[in-house]
Amino acid sequence: MKSITILGSTGSIGTQALDIARAHNIRIDAIAANRNVELLEQQAREFSPKYVAIFDDGRYKELKTSLADTDITVVAGMDGVCEISTIDCTDIVLNSIVGMVGLEPTLAAIKAGKDIALANKETLVAGGKIVTSAAKKHGVKILPVDSEHSAIFQCLQGNNKSEVNKLILTASGGPFFGWTKKELEDVTKEQALQHPNWSMGAKITIDSATLMNKGLELIEAMWLFDMEPEDIEIAVHRQSIVHSLVEYVDYSVIAQLGVPDMRIPIQYALTYPNRIPCPTQRLNLFECGNLTFEKPDYDTFICLKAAIKAAKLGGISSCVANSANEQAVELFLNDEITFLRIGELVMGAVEELNGLDSNSLDDILTADKIAREYVIKHGQGA
Repeated sequence: MKSITILGSTGSIGTQALDIARAHNIRIDAIAANRNVELLEQQAREFSPKYVAIFDDGRYKELKTSLADTDITVVAGMDGVCEISTIDCTDIVLNSIVGMVGLEPTLAAIKAGKDIALANKETLVAGGKIVTSAAKKHGVKILPVDSEHSAIFQCLQGNNKSEVNKLILTASGGPFFGWTKKELEDVTKEQALQHPNWSMGAKITIDSATLMNKGLELIEAMWLFDMEPEDIEIAVHRQSIVHSLVEYVDYSVIAQLGVPDMRIPIQYALTYPNRIPCPTQRLNLFECGNLTFEKPDYDTFICLKAAIKAAKLGGISSCVANSANEQAVELFLNDEITFLRIGELVMGAVEELNGLDSNSLDDILTADKIAREYVIKHGQGA
């Protein structure tokens, strides 16, 4: 069994990954979290990793003191997270950090020759060019953890990539599918955080509500599977049973189905190419009912349109869309802008900031900064 480092161990993906480790006695070499010292300490005491990293430097002393009676090495900040991403003893790094901050540890792990189980979609959305080039250079596998990309990855097994005609990403539609712009004008934070099918963190739940998550996933799929945006279709599938599909040149369509439980794609990434029993429920086809597929409303859900536009523009535009969205979601969660304003700000950033370079990590970090500044400036008083 592989040994694992988990970045973002206290979040939704991280805690479910530890469920997998617990069920199969998988060795955990290192764990990292943003600032949740209490849960990080509990995890450290249960799994006894060699290293624990806390991204928030201000909580380093608290964590180090709480683990002083152990042999665990405690590190902090971006340097600490990158350090534990490269340790010799680990086989695979699960990156479930939320946001752009996950890019640097991914690159560090790749350069150290570590396979990546990728749940941090921003890594490929913002830095797809440099990340995929680095992975190829160092002979590293990037294994998708998102349920949709895992589904596509599974549907491609044993088939020739040149025979693929189209990828079909499914979307739950979030809590507001079918709503009009007028109905969305007064949406509250509490409403937006109520996802009908999945249990996720706050940021990705808002992304699901705006459909931005599906736009980001389209960009991620472009890099993971070397496809053009025109060859990727999005279908709203409210039941979240069919997790995505692949259409081949003979028009055969292969789909991956399962209950909406992230432990299935997490486990597949961590144990690939093997399959072992997963600590979840079986899919009962006789209880599924009707499975429906509908087109998204691109005019109402502007975030999705903005992400696809960024994908077609290429260059740094995907990074701009991602960073603008991160900042806009933060403003929304802090009750500083309305729900609909998220999409307006993302589209505005994509349209205005599309002439920047995207050849290096510095270029990406510069674009990230400029996009966030744009949203803060134009989001004031909105």
